[in-house]
Amino acid sequence: MRKILHVDMDAFFASVEERDNPELAGKPVVVGAGVRGVVSAANYLARSYGIHSAMPVTQARRLAPHAIFIPPRHERYSEVSDRVMEIFDSITPHVEPISLDEAFLDVTGAQKLLGSAWDIGVEIRKRVEKEEGITCSVGIASTKFIAKLASAYCKPNGIIEIPHERTIEFLHPLPVGKMWGVGEKTEKELFSLGLRTIGDIANTPELTLVRALGKANGHALHQLAWGIDPRPVSGTEVDKSISSAETFSYDIDDEEIILGELLRLTNRSAYRMRRREFAAGTISIKVRFSDFRTISKSKTVPIPLRNSADIYEVVKALYKSLRLDRARIRLVSVGLEGLIEINNLPEQMELGAREKGWSEATEAIDQVFEKFGRNALRPARLVEQEKGRGGAKPRPQDGSGGPEKV
Repeated sequence: MRKILHVDMDAFFASVEERDNPELAGKPVVVGAGVRGVVSAANYLARSYGIHSAMPVTQARRLAPHAIFIPPRHERYSEVSDRVMEIFDSITPHVEPISLDEAFLDVTGAQKLLGSAWDIGVEIRKRVEKEEGITCSVGIASTKFIAKLASAYCKPNGIIEIPHERTIEFLHPLPVGKMWGVGEKTEKELFSLGLRTIGDIANTPELTLVRALGKANGHALHQLAWGIDPRPVSGTEVDKSISSAETFSYDIDDEEIILGELLRLTNRSAYRMRRREFAAGTISIKVRFSDFRTISKSKTVPIPLRNSADIYEVVKALYKSLRLDRARIRLVSVGLEGLIEINNLPEQMELGAREKGWSEATEAIDQVFEKFGRNALRPARLVEQEKGRGGAKPRPQDGSGGPEKV
């Protein structure tokens, strides 16, 4: 019988801000800013006013004008996330990060050394709070689906285990909206069939669900409704790409500012990639215009790249090839794909003196980041750009482009 943990940080972005600034304790905190921004996270006090993720910041301000609104610091959240993931990795090699603030852990084998799954969950919560100063919730079950439902059930700052033999007892009373794959549209379809709980779905003939929702969705929901989820915890699924995106608080048509932001995003993504000991075989960019039209472009390089400088040269060339001619831009993104483990890189990775020099410089910079944080060093180009704007950073005011995906 498998033992799977789903560990989810509690109001992660807001919790990091509260940890870094103790004066925020006991106050409603919303991560999100700008007149066009969206809420990236809200602590539980702010949520009591009806504020939630993805809500426009303007609406959140109307609900709680006294709340404290903070621009997102995704680099900071990534740093904390990396350290939390290191805690997970020290428990078991079977870790599947889902996002910056949650992951599945298969601890079936780890129980022989570390005690029961419950003991492991308790230890993880203690270490996360002691080492990172934030809290997390842990759901324990025999499948990923039930473990994730369990962690949501015990939030915030809780732990719960659903024994295999009590899966149906826990699952069937829950509303249909709690199921994976059930969004607003599917929920309406289920309501039209008179289905309100997961138990209702389980006791509906699969053929009826297939006719209403399609073969794939109908079958999947029927299986999940009976707690059937054979998917393994796979640490490889999340290593396909690393990307960073930011949305500007106002439309930008200045190429130098855009290139500066692309440089910043390149450095952020490349650093996180190197920490995971990968190199990128494909570099991509995404540009979203003021009318929300979005275009993407990518390039597969002959030899996988690791150094920020080399990756940025590709990013810059991709952007210039779009020939946008001062188009008004809302969002930019940099993606590193086709990731290859460093140990599997070909010998010709060394491209000569320039590559070697950048490798040494990159290693030194990463060491500074490890010791002093990501804000300890910045490219000279960005420093000069900030000076040219009177010291104001050309960074976006919100993170509605979404946090980095790994």
